[in-house]
Amino acid sequence: MGKAEDTELDRRLGAELFNRVWDLLAIPGRTPAQDEELIHTAHASRYHWSRVGEGPRSARGEWLCSWVYSELGRPEPALYHAHRCEEYCREFESELEDFDLPSMHEAFARAHLVAGNREEALHRLRQATELCARITDPDDRRIIQAQIDSIATAVA
Repeated sequence: MGKAEDTELDRRLGAELFNRVWDLLAIPGRTPAQDEELIHTAHASRYHWSRVGEGPRSARGEWLCSWVYSELGRPEPALYHAHRCEEYCREFESELEDFDLPSMHEAFARAHLVAGNREEALHRLRQATELCARITDPDDRRIIQAQIDSIATAVA
C-alpha cells in the first residue's frame, strides 16, 4: 500500500475504534474484559489518528483516553491524558474547532473529580461551560453541554 492508502486506512480505523469506545461506554455493568477492551480500543484509536497527522485529532484522542480512564475510576492516567490533550491544544491552537477547548476542560473536570479534587473540577467545569456557549454548531454545542452536565450533576 502507498502513503495515501495507509492514511485512509488509519483514518477509517481511528474513526471505527473511536465509535467502538462509545459503544463500550454505553454498556451498563461492563465486565472486566470489556473494561480492558475499552482501554485498548481508546489507545488504538488514538494511535491511528496520530498516524493520519492531524494535530487536533491527537488532542481528541487524548481527550478520549482521559474520558475512559475517568470512567474506570483511574485518576492518574485520566489526568495524564487530559494534560496531553491540553498540550496538543496549545500546539495546534490555530487548527482547533470551537468544541476542542471546552472538551479539553471537560476532560480535566472529569479527571479531577475522579481524583477527588473537587475545587479544580469545578474550576475546569466553569471554563468548559463558558467556552461551550461559544460553540457555533448547535449539535456540537448540545453534545458538549451534555458531557459538561454529566459532570455537573456528579459535582453538585
